[in-house]
Amino acid sequence: MVIKVQIDEVLEKLGRSFYWLSKQTGISHTTLWRLKKGKALGINFATLEKLCHALECEPGDILKLDGHKGTNKSLKTAS
Repeated sequence: MVIKVQIDEVLEKLGRSFYWLSKQTGISHTTLWRLKKGKALGINFATLEKLCHALECEPGDILKLDGHKGTNKSLKTAS
């Protein structure tokens, strides 16, 4: 299971560019590229908040579970 960061999809809906997002948020192009390509190991809440404010969206609009196949075994409680 992988969490996908859908920056391109949201930018396309808004008619905005990757360059605009970098300038609007103050997040480096490299950091945004890593998020976009799935190369980032994580995202901190401050970065997520900046993205959501600039893109006028909620975290769930940017972050999606990719390959989710139902109940996660790690979430089941021991009986």
